[in-house]
Amino acid sequence: MTATDTHRAIEAVWRIEAARLIAGLAGLVRDVGLAEELAQDALVAALEQWPESGVPRNPGAWLMTVSKRRAIDLIRRNERLQRNLVELGHRLDLEEELPEADEIEDDLLRLVFTACHPALSVEARVAMTLRVLGGLTTDEIARAFLAPEPTVAQRIVRAKRTLADRKVPFEVPQGTELAGRLSSVLEVIYLIFNEGYSATAGDDWMRPGLCADAQRLGRVLAGLMPAEPEVHGLVALMEIQASRAAARVGPSGEPILLLEQNRAKWDRLLINRGLAALDRAEELSRTEGAAPVEAVAGSGGDAERGEGRGAGGAGEAGTGLGPYTLQAAIAACHARATAPEETDWVRIASLYESLARLSRSPVVELNRAVALSMAYGPAVGLGLLDQIVDEPSLKDYHLLPSVRGDLLVKLGRTAEARAEFERAAAMTRNARERALLEERAAGCGTGVEERAAGGGTGASEGVTRTSPAGTD
Repeated sequence: MTATDTHRAIEAVWRIEAARLIAGLAGLVRDVGLAEELAQDALVAALEQWPESGVPRNPGAWLMTVSKRRAIDLIRRNERLQRNLVELGHRLDLEEELPEADEIEDDLLRLVFTACHPALSVEARVAMTLRVLGGLTTDEIARAFLAPEPTVAQRIVRAKRTLADRKVPFEVPQGTELAGRLSSVLEVIYLIFNEGYSATAGDDWMRPGLCADAQRLGRVLAGLMPAEPEVHGLVALMEIQASRAAARVGPSGEPILLLEQNRAKWDRLLINRGLAALDRAEELSRTEGAAPVEAVAGSGGDAERGEGRGAGGAGEAGTGLGPYTLQAAIAACHARATAPEETDWVRIASLYESLARLSRSPVVELNRAVALSMAYGPAVGLGLLDQIVDEPSLKDYHLLPSVRGDLLVKLGRTAEARAEFERAAAMTRNARERALLEERAAGCGTGVEERAAGGGTGASEGVTRTSPAGTD
């Protein structure tokens, strides 16, 4: 094996073992920052020794052993920790066997909740999660989010300091605290996936690496918390959304809209995994007293007036389902449609109403407007948009004018539509999206955009931050 092959092997091992390694060390030293430093020391040792000695048969155990030795050396050098030497020295005895698998899994779950602690800013939580759980370097995180590397490095340093200064316990929250803390964890994974699925800035429409990192984190969390319906709901959402990756981007990197995608390129394995996770989320939700998604996604009711009743006419029926499960159900509607015209937009509109009841978010209402327009006509969707057009939170949200432009085209109001597309293009920070919006603006009044709109480009997919219309 050449030195290059060895370095590639080390990189692969680190991506696989980093989270478990840091989790096991944090369980011993009770300090995430220190645990990460110890793990990094072991990585450096591997980079120095493996090119000559070869990759060990059990590389994870090798890294853990080296890390434990570093921990003992550090404790012995640090007089402040001498009082812990006897206790930790016993626990870190190099002759003892490695922790049992269940013990490592428990530590890994503790690490998830520590890295996503609400005491940290959202940006810090994302950076810490990718660093200690995803195994990404500071440079990789910075490049993924188009941020300066020193900024990301400082973010991680401050996060570790905050956890240490506040003496955040290395534990899984219990009782009433669990729901709020789990929500924070799911939010971080969701944000990582969304940034990969539709990049907010830069020249690339997608960053598949971030999607893959989020999917892996979601799967790990589902294994650690198998009884939590929203964990499975988020996994389902990400798997189904990711299944479209190959069809979402053209040969030159340009975005391909949902209803224009070649569905033969959709990854059926990911779709099936997503649908299975959705079934699990629904089953767990029913166990907790929620209605199944089928009950939530009943008739459109008064949707023609922009007041879809959903839930089969009983608004309370869907309240037990969480937002990720509802969004996964919306994504599943697209996944089950073998052709665009087979999409059940009435059901999607109803699901969005249930989601709107749950979240009271203007962005969800924006998505619901698209679904209503597809189910009952563009005038219905535009009517709902006009109700939220002055929402402060949507002031700089480029998807609002993008959706309005799409609906105005369908109503034949092309001059107004062109102005909306131009406004959306000026607001977005993603170069690919800007080019698409400028193209749509240029097509208004030439017949090009009218034909595109006739194909139903206003497509809500189930991820409330990504584009509901005009993009994907």
